Amino acid sequence: MKRLATIAGAAALLSGAGVALAQSAAGIDDETEEAAAAQAGPPPMPQPVTMAKRPDATGGEALYVEYCAMCHTANGMGTGLLARRVDTPILEERDNLAAAYVMVAARNGIGNMPAVPRGELSDEDLQAIADYLAAGPHEVTP
Repeated sequence: MKRLATIAGAAALLSGAGVALAQSAAGIDDETEEAAAAQAGPPPMPQPVTMAKRPDATGGEALYVEYCAMCHTANGMGTGLLARRVDTPILEERDNLAAAYVMVAARNGIGNMPAVPRGELSDEDLQAIADYLAAGPHEVTP
């Protein structure tokens, strides 16, 4: 019985070796393919938008980058949540934002967005951001 098991085991090894040889002959190397796939990995996350990325930004755009971009650019939570409800979730790319709407949404909060108090952002600065967004869409580089 032990001899039969040894013969069956050897046959299984030889058939596995035959498959490996056939794959090798066909130019298929599973380990190399897996290693290449592991190295490639998922695409990189978009880089955060900061003033360092937009050194020429002024006025409402600069304020938007400082106060809003962390949530409302490509890798932001606000963009991800808006993508469930609107076709253009990146605020700077939208052409349908009224300044008054931006002011109310920011001051009162909307959905998961918390209210932005006057102690954090003055009325004048918020108005500059609202005017900037209302003048969109803006072509922005990541």
